[in-house]
Amino acid sequence: MKLTNNILILCPYPKDRAPSQRLKFEQYYTFFEENGFKITISSFVNIKFWNILYQKGKVIKKIYYTLVGYLVRIRDLFRIHKFDVVYIHLWATPLGPPIYEFFIKLLAKKIIYDIDDMVFLGHSSEANKHFKFLKGQQKMIYLMKIADHVITCTPYLDAFVRKFNKNTTDISSSINTDVYTLKQSLKFNDPIVIGWSGSHSTSKYLKILEPVFIELKKRKLNFVVHVIGDKNFKFNNPEIPVFCKEWDLNSEVSDLQKFDIGVYPLPEEEWVLGKSGLKAIQYMALGIPTIATAIGANFRIIKHHYNGFLIEKNNILQWTDVIIYIANNYKLAKKIGINARNTVIQHFSVEALKHKYLQVLENVMSTL
Repeated sequence: MKLTNNILILCPYPKDRAPSQRLKFEQYYTFFEENGFKITISSFVNIKFWNILYQKGKVIKKIYYTLVGYLVRIRDLFRIHKFDVVYIHLWATPLGPPIYEFFIKLLAKKIIYDIDDMVFLGHSSEANKHFKFLKGQQKMIYLMKIADHVITCTPYLDAFVRKFNKNTTDISSSINTDVYTLKQSLKFNDPIVIGWSGSHSTSKYLKILEPVFIELKKRKLNFVVHVIGDKNFKFNNPEIPVFCKEWDLNSEVSDLQKFDIGVYPLPEEEWVLGKSGLKAIQYMALGIPTIATAIGANFRIIKHHYNGFLIEKNNILQWTDVIIYIANNYKLAKKIGINARNTVIQHFSVEALKHKYLQVLENVMSTL
């Protein structure tokens, strides 16, 4: 295949920042190029905007950078015709009806739409909740309809998209297992580290486990909760020991490797059915025993008591018992961690999934 297949990637965020991008398609750029595709990236949010995006306030700056993003997208309209494929992740523009997306349809030769969340349900971060009404929720449905192919990330989301477009491929978030290496520590920390990694917008889900941590205190388990991704996170109960750290790409893996147990609590709502179980996959790739809410994609990632544990959301006793069980059984934890890593290597690694992406690109290109 000649190096003349040009792809314009329209994505919301700068490279190597948002998990929905860097642990999905961004990992495959080199592989795409090795197979004859030239990649051009255009993000709506630039790095300066990203640095304030989830901070409260700073309204004037956010409006200014939003306008900058729209100027970037106007420029993109004048060059779309030069590309063989326009690859859109989540949204091309964030606000209002799908007017911009209509022009993409007119100008693009082929469109691939990559959606990894139920973003059309209209969720918003706490810092930007006052702008929620401006979000163009129908843009996502429109992109599903006009795309030549849609990449999803969970069976539930795939079934939803198929109401509008029969050309879909379910590709989970994935891990580079050459970077995410097996945790080598020979014993648990003291206090034992119960870890969670995420973002400002999802850290509220960790509070689901607040009664669990209170119960662990009552049972005299010596533990600390590590939170990566929300440096200002606090439980309502100040007696729960917490260590918070902002996410850092350069230290992400080493920060996660400090976890003895990884937790992935989720609420029982439709929103989470679009999530690919990325947190669980990250923990598991490192050999960290993982406990997750029994919902959505977690069922296809975790086999209970083999490579992790699935717990009902409101079953405080079961969450508590399993954490104590793991804390008191290091050999079992190590075995489950190894099984977890093998699961990721076989089904959720970059190496395992790269050809699924390539097949989508080649199939779409073949219809030009």
